[in-house]
Amino acid sequence: MKCLTLVAVAVASVPVSAQQPAGSQPFVVGNPLGLPMIPAANATFQPISSNVKVFGAIYSAESCSYDAARGLIVVPNRGVPQNVQANNAWVSLINHDGSVHTARWIGVQTPADRAALNPPLVLNEPFGSDIANGVLYVADRDGGTSPNETSVAVIRRFSMQTGAPAGETRVEGAAWLNDIAVARDGTVYGTQTGDRSPNPDAMTWQVVKISPDGTVSLFIQGAPLRQPNGVAIDGQGNVVVVNTGNSDVLTFSPAGRLLKTENAAQDGSDGIVIMADGTKYVSSVLNGGISRIRPGKPAELIARNIPNAASMCYDAGANQLVIPMNPNNALAFLRLE
Repeated sequence: MKCLTLVAVAVASVPVSAQQPAGSQPFVVGNPLGLPMIPAANATFQPISSNVKVFGAIYSAESCSYDAARGLIVVPNRGVPQNVQANNAWVSLINHDGSVHTARWIGVQTPADRAALNPPLVLNEPFGSDIANGVLYVADRDGGTSPNETSVAVIRRFSMQTGAPAGETRVEGAAWLNDIAVARDGTVYGTQTGDRSPNPDAMTWQVVKISPDGTVSLFIQGAPLRQPNGVAIDGQGNVVVVNTGNSDVLTFSPAGRLLKTENAAQDGSDGIVIMADGTKYVSSVLNGGISRIRPGKPAELIARNIPNAASMCYDAGANQLVIPMNPNNALAFLRLE
């Protein structure tokens, strides 16, 4: 570790020489797992927490879910973007220890062969996911294959028994949904993170509600949302949303009334897991930490410096959090004490 740090310092501090073209940058390699991922000019680096283990074999995963029937972690892989190749995504099954159970469960066929299946398979670029009542729900999208083609969010459903497509719902007016949570009755809540510009339009920060009959409605819009990302259902059926734009953890009633505001230990939240006792775990995609919020108590930071910590899930069979790491093409595993 010290040798790698010294190398990073030396490379980062080398001035552009006369041999380098004007405006070019010196070649650098990445840090070990931790933050920042790319060596910083001031040589700052903090390694990932020692209680976090990381495994690969995942490609651009944004979320995961736990299949209690199989005792496996279900991971949608986004594959390449829509403008590179459509219908390229797949779903992997992962063991408790991070090893691969089934590399491609849904989506073993190539994109060219998927239309000929019965039923046909479409899985383009999934983000959030959830399992409820024997069904895998994923927040996918259609379109967006070129700058001139509109993208539209689609909730796709798959049988957890067979892996076969089990219907879909288009969410007109939404280009894509970030995370989703599914209530016991099959109602889907999905976040639109919206505008992240310096002078953002708060009306783009939304949580939409998709009823079991396919009716789409607006659940929450604007403040107190601020770039909403992760969403989950608590034990009372309330909808809990975490913001990327601040540290707020917001609990709404099923009618959309704000019941409670808590705060994660870091801002930049992405994923949320809610335990049976009401304890919440929140991942920060911007700052790399995992916050634990016990009922009535302030947040504790229980892990640090996980790069791109995305929409995590709880692996009940091993009592651990599983944290997709987006462009790092890996999963992080955090055992709970």
